[in-house]
Amino acid sequence: MSQLIPNKANLLIKNADVIVTMDDDRRELVNASILIKNGKIEKIGNLDDLSAFDIDEVIDAEGAIITPGLVNTHHHLYQSLTRAVPAGQDALLFGWLQSLYPIWAKFEPDDMFISAQLGLAELALSGCTMSSDHLYLFPNGVKLEDTIEAAKTIGIRFHPTRGAMSVGESDGGLPPDLLVEKEDDIVKDFIRVVDQFHDHDANAMVKVGLAPCSPFSVTTELMKEAADLAQDKGVMLHTHLAENDEDVAYSLEKFGCSPGQYAEDLGWTGDHVWHAHCVKLTGQEIDLFARTKTGVAHCPCSNCRLGSGIAPVRQMRDAGVKVALGVDGSASNDGGHLLSEARQSMLLQRVQNGADAMSARETLEIATRGGAEVLGRLDQLGSLEVGKRADLAIWDVSSIEAAGSWDPVAALVLCGPFQVRDLLVDGRFTVREGGLVNHSLENIVSNAQIRVKRLMDLF
Repeated sequence: MSQLIPNKANLLIKNADVIVTMDDDRRELVNASILIKNGKIEKIGNLDDLSAFDIDEVIDAEGAIITPGLVNTHHHLYQSLTRAVPAGQDALLFGWLQSLYPIWAKFEPDDMFISAQLGLAELALSGCTMSSDHLYLFPNGVKLEDTIEAAKTIGIRFHPTRGAMSVGESDGGLPPDLLVEKEDDIVKDFIRVVDQFHDHDANAMVKVGLAPCSPFSVTTELMKEAADLAQDKGVMLHTHLAENDEDVAYSLEKFGCSPGQYAEDLGWTGDHVWHAHCVKLTGQEIDLFARTKTGVAHCPCSNCRLGSGIAPVRQMRDAGVKVALGVDGSASNDGGHLLSEARQSMLLQRVQNGADAMSARETLEIATRGGAEVLGRLDQLGSLEVGKRADLAIWDVSSIEAAGSWDPVAALVLCGPFQVRDLLVDGRFTVREGGLVNHSLENIVSNAQIRVKRLMDLF
């Protein structure tokens, strides 16, 4: 397995056209530089006197914009091997899931590792320095650590969540019985993965969360137990909620209440909780999430692909709900590119609420600072400030995508480029001059194609 390249003791990134800090004042620094020491931002701005520092390496950022690293708050990395599958291409959420469950049931540990590696490589090349993942099926010996090991080979921060499905078709649930687990086994593995892999340090590269898949695939008892365990272990909670009309109808029929009310009743609100999608949240539920500081992972491309609708992001933001972006699984997107997700989010809010409903800068804030806040990492990440960790993206705005743009910051969302030039995580290069540093992209793609062929040959 590839090892991360060590931090340079003192790294100077100089002459950036603009540094988009995303600090509390949302400052944008023109013709500015960043001094990084042992992975931490030591100085930022117009740096003239650096005589007290022995600079180990200087990176010229002329013609480039620097932003905080983008943050992905919802993904199903295993789905990277099932993009554009013919079955379910034109189905709504439930039908789409039922079409793909048989394929996912054939996954092996190598499939999980390679699929996660592929998805995380794609995210890194799109400027992502931190990603969550929601893995809720464990066929044929698959374990959560298959994805954790994959993240180490790419070099971005990782927040995997141990998902679960326990209510199969025979019990009135959606997933096939062969993909559900016994709840006692699920809880035991919840405890195992948190104890073994979760790092409580503020600068952690790996944090683990608990994530029963959805209210339609686990029991009320497991939802409650997961909530209690998360509180006891000091970890975060994640699930799907109010994704589409089918989802809401299921909640009303089975539980006699809305998804938001169900979440509140079971202890699934609070600043340690974030829910994916929330397309169908009511005004009352939005107020609940704002009051309890519950986060939302907004997945606009997947919501479009599955015909789920347009999430009320403008209303959430105005009410004070913490909102971040998620690419969702690559079988329902079918990509994993965060700036594209940001652009889609902005466009959908404008379609729904008018051309002035969301600016390019606001959606860039959601993609950076917003993600760090939802994942509980804003104290060290999400903005470029002295004392914070050096998780940042350098974007070349001298290429054809941005040519002719008058506002280079807005152009990142409106025009591109959509591939990062350099990406630093904790002061280490993960992407340099447009290429992965820690692993061969060619090998990742080749291995993925081999595993896809294996799966296709089974059907």
